[in-house]
Amino acid sequence: MKKFINRDNERDFLEKEYAKSSASFVVIYGRRRIGKTQLIKEFIKDKSALFFLATEESENENRNEFKNRVAEYIGAPLLANANISEWETLFRYIIEGKPDEKKLIIIDEFQYIAKSNPPFISIMQKIWDNVLESENVMLILCGSLVNMMYAQTLSYNSPLYGRRTGQIKMKQIAFKHYNEFFNGLSERQLIEAYSVTGGVPKYIESFEPYSDVYEAIEKSVMSKESYLYEEPNFLLEKEVQDVGSYFSIIKTIASGKQKPNEIAAALEIQSTNLPKYLKVLIDLDILEREVPATESKPEKSKMGLYRIRDNYIKFWFMFIYPYKSYIEMDNTDFVMDKIKKGFIPNHAAFVYEDICRREYMNELVANNTWDFVPTKIGRWWDRTDKEIDIAAVDENSDNIIFGECKFTNKPMDVDVYYELLEKKQYVNWKSKSRKEHFVFFSFSGYTDKMKALSQEKGNIVLY
Repeated sequence: MKKFINRDNERDFLEKEYAKSSASFVVIYGRRRIGKTQLIKEFIKDKSALFFLATEESENENRNEFKNRVAEYIGAPLLANANISEWETLFRYIIEGKPDEKKLIIIDEFQYIAKSNPPFISIMQKIWDNVLESENVMLILCGSLVNMMYAQTLSYNSPLYGRRTGQIKMKQIAFKHYNEFFNGLSERQLIEAYSVTGGVPKYIESFEPYSDVYEAIEKSVMSKESYLYEEPNFLLEKEVQDVGSYFSIIKTIASGKQKPNEIAAALEIQSTNLPKYLKVLIDLDILEREVPATESKPEKSKMGLYRIRDNYIKFWFMFIYPYKSYIEMDNTDFVMDKIKKGFIPNHAAFVYEDICRREYMNELVANNTWDFVPTKIGRWWDRTDKEIDIAAVDENSDNIIFGECKFTNKPMDVDVYYELLEKKQYVNWKSKSRKEHFVFFSFSGYTDKMKALSQEKGNIVLY
């Protein structure tokens, strides 16, 4: 990356942990290419730190390489030639080698050591309890295999459970920061770039040289030599064993089947077999379960839908995976024609809706647009496939907001408002007492009639 963007909360948290006079133990985890290592490098750039990147080699190889990093860190070159067979001995060297200083120790890709030798987790527990916990030290364990890192360091069954003083699960960067990556791009171009790269810093880096999204897709995604071409395969192969089943589920959801019974029927499996797969995909931030914003008990709702949360995964399964045979035969013109016809109406328009719900709505709330604060912001739908793009409710009052989003080249006209009036009648939420408000998001602005209607009604917000 040309510059380090966002991650202010994460950096502030690490600085506070570092400032402690007592020992600190932080776990950082998240999917590959999300920016974990970059965060750590930014954090330690003005500090003396021992940074060790574990590999998929044997535990012995990792321990020997860690010994070399310790020798450099404490300024003891003879240590590099010593034959040391225990991890605890190396950590004691660190404590004794810098007795009066803050000791900052980072093990990146930590999960690989424990993968090669599962008892290593218990060894680390003993090292923390007997060597580090009472010292002026900050230990950071970082890893990119989400499920494995959780099991090794955070779960109740892990020997390290209860030792950490904090954890960071790295998430995708929000759309509002995209103008910091791409200089001079229009809002539309930023939305198009976000629709593919989805807030993953490494993906954004691949798109930075291009102002045209289709050129970026052709050069950075459809090229068989690009890492993005096979990225979903690589992500899943590292995280799960039954890759085929997960691929089939994501492919089915990408095709528009979002209800559990629809997914199961399409795959010809029992619905009871789905939850374990869906949970893993949710933990990986690939999927999310969504319920109408008006549901009082979301966790028990039977209206839940599963949708692809990751923009790149969704794009890839819609536009790359179905046409891989054409790409392999270098028939990229045919595939690009499919992408250009379907990208905006079938993908970017829905990403725009997500931006409106997750970011623009929060901006309006923060600016005190309404005299209440919604406790839930989401969508609404019913069993007859009626749908409203935005539904926001304040459970502490009778206020509800209905909204629609349009990512088109035409200004929004009053027909959108009157269609929304028809649909909102079916929303069963405090029907007799509620106070209704309306919000509209239109990328291409509004007609004079729509602007006049907003002035006349008084309860319509045009973003």
